[in-house]
Amino acid sequence: MTAEAAVVRAEPELVANPPVIEVVDLITHYGPREILHKISLSVRQGEIMVIMGGSGSGKSTLLNSLLGLIRPTSGQIRILGQDLNAIPDVERTRLRQKTGVAFQGGALFSSLNVLENIMLPLREHTRLDQHTMRIMARLKMQVVNLAGFEALMPSELSGGMIKRAALARAIVMDPRILFCDEPSAGLDPVVSSAIDDLILSLREAMGMSIVVVTHELESAFKIADRICVLDKGNILIVGTVDEVKNSPNQRIQNLLNRRTEEETLDPDEYLRRLTAAND
Repeated sequence: MTAEAAVVRAEPELVANPPVIEVVDLITHYGPREILHKISLSVRQGEIMVIMGGSGSGKSTLLNSLLGLIRPTSGQIRILGQDLNAIPDVERTRLRQKTGVAFQGGALFSSLNVLENIMLPLREHTRLDQHTMRIMARLKMQVVNLAGFEALMPSELSGGMIKRAALARAIVMDPRILFCDEPSAGLDPVVSSAIDDLILSLREAMGMSIVVVTHELESAFKIADRICVLDKGNILIVGTVDEVKNSPNQRIQNLLNRRTEEETLDPDEYLRRLTAAND
């Protein structure tokens, strides 16, 4: 029985929903080096998909590809039914307005206060008046429990508050898809758990699909409907939390149990790597 078949029985309410993201045979290079090897993945309406993997697994490259920041060598990425790399720039801009991104470090502008940071997407992409934009930004601040902190500068915020402000900015235009890059990284366990709860509540309150890239196992197991585990640019599994935990794949178990893998090279491969450095 495949992982996808198991998901069909475990989550009929998700399977009935159409995909909002479809990745088909995605290959991505950095120069001559192939990073992603024919990746195929779908994210359903209303689903929280967590992308996990060790350092160098390709998860950040996959995220940047989904955001349109990296153009793939081949393959297809469909966002809300549109081919991300085939549509005109004007259509791509409109498509991006239907998605929100919460970057790993928050990416708040240090010269703007919290309210001004959250209003930025509205200033850039709408013709709303100042009063309306302030109301919309304050509403999203209430959603992420930041009400009353509008005038603070980013330097005055705690790590958890920066993450919340980044989430508020990401959802200020009511996106259909939310991308989160390491939302709980660098936070203490209590604050990290609160961010996880916030992500779950955003899905419930706004009905959006959420893609989360993280290396935090506890967070992944708490929020994910399904988990995609990457290793060296390949997908090892896409499945529910239980399917990932119970996978017989040794590399998956090494990741879950924080066991290191010793790479063994045959003499010819070792010589090739040594000589390649001088090419």
